[in-house]
Amino acid sequence: MSKDNTARTLETASEAEHQAPSHPHTDNLTFMPGNNFDVQSTEQPNVGTAQKEDNHMEDFAAALESYTLETEPAPSEDNVFKGSVVKITLTHVVVDIGFKSEGLVPIAEVTDADGQVKFQPGDEIEVMVQRGENEEGAVLLSHERAQRVRVWEEIDKAYHSKEPIKGKIVERVKGGVSVDIGVKAFMPGSQVDVHPVRNLDTLKGQEVEVRVIKLNKKRGNIVVSRKAILEEEVASKRDKTLEHLHEEAVLTGTVKNLTDYGAFVDLGGIDGLLHITDMSWGRLTHPRDLVHVGDQIQVKVLKFDREKLRVSLGFKQLTPDPWLDAAERYPIGARVKGRVLSVTDYGAFVELEQGIEGLVHVSEMSWSKRMKHPSKLVNVSDEIDCVVLNVNPTERRISLGLKQLESNPWERLHEKYPINSTVEGRVRNLTDFGAFIEIEDGIDGLVHVSNLSWTKRVKHPSEVLKKGEKVRAVVLGIEPEQRRLSLGVKQLQPDAWETFFSTHRVGDVVHGKVLRLAQFGSFVEIAEGVEGLCHNSEATDSNGTPVKLEAGQEHDFKIIKMNADEKKVGLSLRAVGEEASRADVEAYKHPASSATTTLGDIINWKRAGNDQD
Repeated sequence: MSKDNTARTLETASEAEHQAPSHPHTDNLTFMPGNNFDVQSTEQPNVGTAQKEDNHMEDFAAALESYTLETEPAPSEDNVFKGSVVKITLTHVVVDIGFKSEGLVPIAEVTDADGQVKFQPGDEIEVMVQRGENEEGAVLLSHERAQRVRVWEEIDKAYHSKEPIKGKIVERVKGGVSVDIGVKAFMPGSQVDVHPVRNLDTLKGQEVEVRVIKLNKKRGNIVVSRKAILEEEVASKRDKTLEHLHEEAVLTGTVKNLTDYGAFVDLGGIDGLLHITDMSWGRLTHPRDLVHVGDQIQVKVLKFDREKLRVSLGFKQLTPDPWLDAAERYPIGARVKGRVLSVTDYGAFVELEQGIEGLVHVSEMSWSKRMKHPSKLVNVSDEIDCVVLNVNPTERRISLGLKQLESNPWERLHEKYPINSTVEGRVRNLTDFGAFIEIEDGIDGLVHVSNLSWTKRVKHPSEVLKKGEKVRAVVLGIEPEQRRLSLGVKQLQPDAWETFFSTHRVGDVVHGKVLRLAQFGSFVEIAEGVEGLCHNSEATDSNGTPVKLEAGQEHDFKIIKMNADEKKVGLSLRAVGEEASRADVEAYKHPASSATTTLGDIINWKRAGNDQD
């Protein structure tokens, strides 16, 4: 072929290249988001256009082939040459590739990020020939284009051999991320990981290994998958893990995820659940109190379902159960130290050691009955001393006490306040059945409503006492075990009933005032605080005629019954009339004495005699 024909052929090829439809060149293949390239299918171009383009490219290839065959091998931009660096200037690297003249590589193509030239004179360098020469006749070369050719060769090789290739996630694009593997490739979001990734932006800048799962060099499209490699790694790890996985086995795993109820641990291709109840012998509010994501921990396999690949793990089972010998290490009555874990309305939980907790019930915190809430005495994280009251390893419970560290004031109460001694205190509370009197801190005594007055029928203690009032009382009884102290107020005064029974006998005539009426009789006050009952059958005159008694009336009554234990006195109006009749008969029989004595005198005389008694 002549030089003219060669020139015309190159000219025709150049025009064809510029007039052909836009298409990515094979040495600069990149993924563009607008291509809408999918893993399952690739968008097909218009058939007519594609056919014309293929025909045109065939003509162009034939022209190049004929040119190559008819002439000696000449520098071509599609060939990669190995050359030797001759020297380095401020603008270029001079390279000897065996041509008549040396080639020039722009200095920018061989400079690293720090501005240092990556080659030295004598180093071997791969280049491609750029079209044309400079004014001095030197061949223009490109090291970057040569590198891109090598990258595509490596990508093509990795695609067919299914070997992984390293890359760097550059940015997030529609439907996935862009990965730099020498050229830009597309990785769909579904192929990023074995688990869905919610925020792909967090992956930017990460170095990853990927597999080329779709390659179209002509269109410049590359699709890669990280998930495929991870799944193979997981499968490989799972097979190795299954060789050693069985119940009671102790394995090392990595904490992958935390939930409210436990932690998921990667044992190597298989995830196991470490439930919060199997993390510690003690109490945990959340798994994060013990482990964090990324921690490597040893665990024990508690259960393993090989068919469903479900694994239950334990952490606390790697250490002995502290409750096994708790009864020996915490004998009843021992004084122990612990840390308050929590405070509730009914008490405080105290950690004696990891896995061993005891409860100080509110009733065991103070000898005083007025403990409103445990937080008044202890707070969370307080270090406190306690006394062991009871140990139940089966139910994993220990009862503790605080008040036992101090002497029990009830045990020496008999010494301080003997029976019948007089005490003084303040009325702390009033109830329907009595009043509570505080005689010292933590010591309350009860004055029952029946012990408030000898003479009054007290229905409620508020009729006699007021809250906060200072009063004196007599000690009636002490029960240290039940922490009960019985007091009486009326005992400070003489017992009116006792006085009455000591000065009166059956048959005595007393003067009384009708207080109230009942269906069966009338209640009559016969002394201050002392009442007697005159039954309807006894409320008649000497002739047996009923006498109508009214409240407020005063009469003479004869005592016909007395019961000191039950404090009951029976009265009779009729008996007084009979007594007067007998006196009248006696006066009739003895006129000498009756001349100067009347019935009224007899009654008055009898009354005077009773008063003297």
